[in-house]
Amino acid sequence: MKRFEFSYGPRLIAGAGSAARLGELLPAGPCLFVTDSRILELGLADGALGSLEEAGVVPAIFDGVEQDPSRDTVMAAVVAGIRRGCASVVGFGGGSPMDVAKLAAYLIGSGDDLDTLWGVGKAAGARLPLALVPTTAGTGSEATPVAIVTVGGAEKKGVSSAALVADWAILDPDLTLGLPRAVTAATGIDAMVHAIEAYTSAHRKNPVSDMLAREALRLLAANLGKACDAPQDVAAREAMLLGAHFAGIAFANAPVAGVHALAYPLGGHFHVPHGLSNALMLPHVLGHNMHEAMTSYAELGALLDPKLADLGTQARARAFVERLRQLSLDAGLPQRLRDVGVSPHHLDLLAREAMKQERLLVNNPCPITEADARRLYEAAL
Repeated sequence: MKRFEFSYGPRLIAGAGSAARLGELLPAGPCLFVTDSRILELGLADGALGSLEEAGVVPAIFDGVEQDPSRDTVMAAVVAGIRRGCASVVGFGGGSPMDVAKLAAYLIGSGDDLDTLWGVGKAAGARLPLALVPTTAGTGSEATPVAIVTVGGAEKKGVSSAALVADWAILDPDLTLGLPRAVTAATGIDAMVHAIEAYTSAHRKNPVSDMLAREALRLLAANLGKACDAPQDVAAREAMLLGAHFAGIAFANAPVAGVHALAYPLGGHFHVPHGLSNALMLPHVLGHNMHEAMTSYAELGALLDPKLADLGTQARARAFVERLRQLSLDAGLPQRLRDVGVSPHHLDLLAREAMKQERLLVNNPCPITEADARRLYEAAL
């Protein structure tokens, strides 16, 4: 057996209504509750906040998290937590609140300087107890050691370290019922990209991450359409949450690559939601990788459609890419970069910015140069 290491991540608590167990998990003392204002307006956090109050864990609510959160937002959360003497942190929402919560828990606990932590394995201190509760089925952030922040107004930087892995992840499908179709679709495709890139990662791919990536992709592909068409379907929502979580654990161990590298500049410069950015670039990057990753794509193609098993490797691989394109189309997502405000004169900028994502590009099955990136953006235009 090839040598490998694997980390299973946080303790998992899953099931309808499980967010109301939050209070029993956290230590006594104030808790920094990181979320966004929309979640509070919708009442999604009411059960969780009530459970904290019943347990005597007083929530200090920080609801200033925006899409693609900035460094300033992270530091504002840290200041809020320190001022209230918080003994624990909760991240409640999509990937943005969870990422801010991870960094706040670490920075408050360790006292480290955020600007010394960018990259992989640089956060080695202690953090506060941390619970993460996703309200979308996509980012898998509740399972991963990664937090992404926008710096300088447009560039995305990441901190990736085991110290950011939460103590508890709570998967409550009730929190995802009725999500708008566009959000369900984009976050679902995001989770699928996590599974696919983990399965083909050039670094740390292993039998356990492969197993989780396959099951994640099976659950997500089988339930994305159901969740989009019937937003109150609890079984579909449960499957999507579990699939996103499995994909998160998979890519926490076998990191993502070129699709994410090319997606990040779209979020930073055009404020395209992360899942949609991934969906827009996915078929083009997979086409670029086809020569090196064909066997893996063929395996995933047969997984999603057993009828493909009798076809040759190349045919199965190409059918897999087409299946992903059709899933995105059926979900109602935009299919071209021009649909989100990108024009030909932006291509050079996007290609340059993508090259800054070195920690992701090194994981791609085959190299992506700046010229390759420009060509892929042009193909997606």
